Amino acid sequence: MAATASAEAAALDALKRGGPGAAESLFEAHAVAELRAVERQVRAGIEGKREELRQMVGERYRDLIEAADTIAEMRLSAEHLVEAVRGLQQRRAKGRAGGGGAPHNGQPAARRPAVEAVRQSQEKFYCLAAQIQLLLQIPEKIWSAMESSQYLYATQLYLLCCHLQRLLQLDSSGTSYSPILARFPILARQVAAASHFRSTILHESKLLLKCQTVLDQAVAEALCSAMLLEGSSPRQALADFLLARKSAIQQLLDQPHHDAGIKAQVCSLVELLATTLYQAHALFYSLPEGMPSDPSLPCGLLFSTLETITSQHPAGKGITALKEETKLSSSFKYLPSSIAEFQPTLRTLAHPISQDYLRDTLQKWINMCNDDIRSGITNLLVYVKSLKGLAGIRDAVWELLTSESMSQNWETVCHRLLDKPIFFWEDLLQQLFLDRLQTLTKEGFDDISSSSKELLVVSAQELEAKVDASAHNKHMLFEHNMASFLWSENPNDLPPDAAWISVANRSQFTKSGLSMKAQAHSPRVQSFCSALDSKLKAKLEDLLSYLPSDFSLPKDALRVQPRNSAFDRFADAGTVEELLRSHCIGCVDYVLGCVREELHQAQDVLQGCADALHNPKINTVLFMARLCRSLGELCPHLKQCILGKSGYTESVLREPWPLKKVGKGKTQEVNPIKAKWQELKERLLKDSLSAYRIWSTAVAKVLVQGFTQSLLKGQAGSILATATNWEEIEIEEETEAGSSVKSKIRLPVQPSWCVQSLLFSLCQEVNRVGGHTLPKVTLQELLKTCMTEVLAGYEKLSGTSQEKKEGKLPITQNRALQLLYDLRYLNIVLTTKSEDMKGSRNKQDSRIEKEIDFLESYIDPFDLDVFTPHLNSNLNRLVQRTSVLFGLLTGAENQYTSRSSNLTSQELHNILPLASSQIRFGLLPLSMSSSRKTKSAMRNTEQKAQVCSFILAYGFLHSCQLFSCTGNVNANIFLGSPGCCCWVF
Repeated sequence: MAATASAEAAALDALKRGGPGAAESLFEAHAVAELRAVERQVRAGIEGKREELRQMVGERYRDLIEAADTIAEMRLSAEHLVEAVRGLQQRRAKGRAGGGGAPHNGQPAARRPAVEAVRQSQEKFYCLAAQIQLLLQIPEKIWSAMESSQYLYATQLYLLCCHLQRLLQLDSSGTSYSPILARFPILARQVAAASHFRSTILHESKLLLKCQTVLDQAVAEALCSAMLLEGSSPRQALADFLLARKSAIQQLLDQPHHDAGIKAQVCSLVELLATTLYQAHALFYSLPEGMPSDPSLPCGLLFSTLETITSQHPAGKGITALKEETKLSSSFKYLPSSIAEFQPTLRTLAHPISQDYLRDTLQKWINMCNDDIRSGITNLLVYVKSLKGLAGIRDAVWELLTSESMSQNWETVCHRLLDKPIFFWEDLLQQLFLDRLQTLTKEGFDDISSSSKELLVVSAQELEAKVDASAHNKHMLFEHNMASFLWSENPNDLPPDAAWISVANRSQFTKSGLSMKAQAHSPRVQSFCSALDSKLKAKLEDLLSYLPSDFSLPKDALRVQPRNSAFDRFADAGTVEELLRSHCIGCVDYVLGCVREELHQAQDVLQGCADALHNPKINTVLFMARLCRSLGELCPHLKQCILGKSGYTESVLREPWPLKKVGKGKTQEVNPIKAKWQELKERLLKDSLSAYRIWSTAVAKVLVQGFTQSLLKGQAGSILATATNWEEIEIEEETEAGSSVKSKIRLPVQPSWCVQSLLFSLCQEVNRVGGHTLPKVTLQELLKTCMTEVLAGYEKLSGTSQEKKEGKLPITQNRALQLLYDLRYLNIVLTTKSEDMKGSRNKQDSRIEKEIDFLESYIDPFDLDVFTPHLNSNLNRLVQRTSVLFGLLTGAENQYTSRSSNLTSQELHNILPLASSQIRFGLLPLSMSSSRKTKSAMRNTEQKAQVCSFILAYGFLHSCQLFSCTGNVNANIFLGSPGCCCWVF
């Protein structure tokens, strides 16, 4: 069935397409049954079309019949009318003929009274006909007047219509009989139609009062119409005017809200308020007696218009426009004087409004509108989603109020009406705009805070995930090992214009990849700071549209406004900057709070972890430390948001040189805005140091734990595994007989392998996190913690030395000498000489002395006196040899040890003499002659020194590798990671 139906449909389509040979192709392609089915469908379609045609023709024919009948009726009606007119003409002609022949009949005196009566009756008839004609014409004239917005003229016509109805006794509601209504029933319908004009005119007049673009004269005429129709007083007219304007304000506020139309709505609202006061002055204010009038500032239009309309002076009586229209009509002369000179009257006298009443009424109206306007504009400003849009609305209001049409005579009008100036911006709009600005700023920084938190959490999760060595995770590997990032090459290491643009002329927002490496800003930190800075930049640019465009001008110059300026657009610039500053600081504090939460969780995990250095949480801790350290530098717009105008005059990358020391009795003035920026940087540094403290504690705990285990092993094999080569020294002693005896002693010249392994691992860990940028405080805390843990290990050794266990050897003199040498060496390397650590160092020194006394108790006192000078000499030379090897740990105060005066040049032939102070390159060992003396010079910041030190270290390492190949320089020891610039020559 389906196949048959489809075949029939295909055949029918082919038939509809037609064309030559269509029928033949049908017979060729389809069977007979299919062709018959197609024939039936075609015939059914033809019958359907015929039926439709019959119905259409029938309807048309019916319409034609009805039209013909109507035409026939109209023809008959016209013939009857023509016959009636002809009969009237014939009767009139007969009457004239009879009247003309009367004087010839010889009876003129007798017929004269009758003629006079006929003439009077005709005049009465014509007067009545003229009144009826005017009554029939008035509705059309009223509609025409209303269409042209001439409501006062329409009111006069309506009152004239009412007067005509009274004269013609057309009051159908009364009980008295009206012969005119009996003769002309159509007038009853006319009276009923005219009764609606009063409400219509009143409605249209009050609608016109809501319009702010109409002229003062049109408003005066609309108020006069209402007063004439309602019989109200000028005070009631004032109330109607103000209520209409209040309704217009509410209607304007209730319009559909669109982002592009908010500016127009606010400007229309301000214009409506100003126009209302101008028109109130023009309509209701009356000049005191004796004060000359100002043509540019009209007043009292309502009373002058009322005087013109209701004046009883004979020359001005009558409706002027009606006279002009009807005086050309032949029936005008038959109108009675009460109609031709009709003048509307007021029910009450129109006394002028006193200034006190006008002032009180307007003030109440302003107070009543203020709440509606505030709530309405607040609702409107919700649809403004940017500060640029807010500034555009403010500027549009300023241009409107500053325009000549709006500002001219404004002060005079306010003084006359309210006895005080009125400021729309300061009193009404400014706080609303500030509230919306605060809301937008808060929402913007809340979004920045939430997105920063999400990015922070995602970064922490990625750092704690397992990372492979694929190229996709290369940046994550850089986060795990900063040294691999520092020594990787990237096309962005140098800016493309580095060859022809100097650093001084480069933009402060342009940072090369090499500078990022020099300051150990990892790719993840750069990405986070870049995302945050771009959002701050967008927010700052949006807010700058609300502030003065020129920030380089002084504050007083910015406040200079044009003479005719309506208000100071930038009077609240300080408040706006403070809002930006407070919200920006709150955003950073929120991010810091998230950082503290992550650090607290990481600290809890690392405290209970045996191998904290391989725990993924340690990477999160280091990321948080670098992030807090880098935010102030890699987010230059953060500084601009906080410093405001002062942030544009300072360079982001370059800090000022330190000022001279302030003399006694003088206090340096502190800028409170810069103080807030400094406080924020201190909070960032504090959190960064807290994160580094967690890392340093974990490093010290893990590394010193292995050292302590090696230290406490008392088996012979373990002791020999950590032993190093001793030096054989020939000494000369004097016997009791006075002769000299030469003997040889052996003393340690190198620390134990466990000590070297501890320091080596410590350097590796410091280098892995970018040791050249590690804060000095963190490094000091790391060394202090390590030394504390080392002393704890020695104390355990002293506590367990008396125990006798199987296979454990007692402490011998040689082992005591090696342990003493190790302890003194660790004390020199790991002890800092900072004033901040002075109290804890004194406490530590007492513990060291206690352990030294314990180890010296195992050494023969006579041998100890002989060994001590040589032991000290070996120790000094060891410290100098390893000062570069462990340069990241020893610091500037221990790295450059001065020569001992009692040592000869032969003893120092293999020690590189180092400069006693470093001016620019604190991380590089610079040689100098022993006689040369230099003066120390310190810079206020270490940023450039770090960059130059890193770049020179990079070149210095490759140079040393090159010289090593040629045999000029022998690099004996090199720490496994290339980021640590430490050699022994």
